[in-house]
Amino acid sequence: MAVYKDKKTNNWRAVIRYTNYKGERKQTQKRGFKTKKEAQEWERAAMLKQTSSLDMTFQDFFALYAEYARARVKESTWETKEYIVRTKILPYFGKRKIGEISATDVHAWQNDLLELRKENGEKYSPDYLRSIHAQLSAIFNHAVNYYSLPHNPAQQAGTIGKEAVKEMLFWTKSEYLNFAEAIMDKPRAYYAFELLYWTGIREGELLALTPADFDLENRTLSITKTYHRSHGRDIITDPKTPKSRRVIRMPGFLCEEIQDYLGMLYEVKASDRIFSFSKQFLRHEMKRGCKASGVKVIRIHDLRHSHISLLINMGFSALAIGERVGHEAEKITYRYAHLFPTVQTEMVRKLEDEWQRKDEEAKE
Repeated sequence: MAVYKDKKTNNWRAVIRYTNYKGERKQTQKRGFKTKKEAQEWERAAMLKQTSSLDMTFQDFFALYAEYARARVKESTWETKEYIVRTKILPYFGKRKIGEISATDVHAWQNDLLELRKENGEKYSPDYLRSIHAQLSAIFNHAVNYYSLPHNPAQQAGTIGKEAVKEMLFWTKSEYLNFAEAIMDKPRAYYAFELLYWTGIREGELLALTPADFDLENRTLSITKTYHRSHGRDIITDPKTPKSRRVIRMPGFLCEEIQDYLGMLYEVKASDRIFSFSKQFLRHEMKRGCKASGVKVIRIHDLRHSHISLLINMGFSALAIGERVGHEAEKITYRYAHLFPTVQTEMVRKLEDEWQRKDEEAKE
């Protein structure tokens, strides 16, 4: 390790030498430091990273964690994680040595989070606070699993609050049909919403669709990818989870509609996106259709809820529905069961009928 002053620029340079995981001798350096102290601080932090010492700061350890995690998750997922860490975690723990952070420190941080306000003055939702805490815990878990940190202080502290039960909004079939009629004047919006409602696919899955994904003769739709936009780039990646990769059966009327829509597209190739617009376009059309039809405003993702609730009301099992929409676990589908109180009413009616029949048999 060494620190030098460049006489030409009057700046400082730090150089470290180390052995990598292949046993090879390596050297790395950084130039442009204004002071010798800054160069020495970088030198020390860089050496601690190479030796995996927990004497490093949380911020330096996060840089190590980032190298590991970024390669293992989708780009959009990493962007969300990095934003949370950069804005909600590093300002508190960045300069602390990771091996010295305690559960008490995490409790104090949680208390600060509970008092945070968004720009509109509202507090952050319990779900978002839990997501922030989960990111902190994931970083500590990495230190425990790979860098011999004795324990995870975020896990010891426990998460923030209880998991909130989310209200699931949805449209009934009649509400959707009223909405669909109101947006028929814009075919690309109409056909996009038809797919969302009648197949239950996710928004990103819709925007990644190409003509090659449809087998209209056999009435199937293959979900093999998802779309998102980041920093001005269109990005196509694998679906959300392994079970999201699936083949969906389509009703005949929907196949005919998609055939009509594909016929409207000019020189579209098998690999071209057929809905080459933004998520913002869908949100605008959702608001326009709701206003014109008078149906309640819901989110784009609530069309997925609407499809699932429709299938529940039609009597299909949670397993069958989960396979169609790509749920990773059956318990996820069970969360939707409360959407149709008429199902509960029917259950009670049948129980009452059964009790009545047993009572009459007893009297005989």
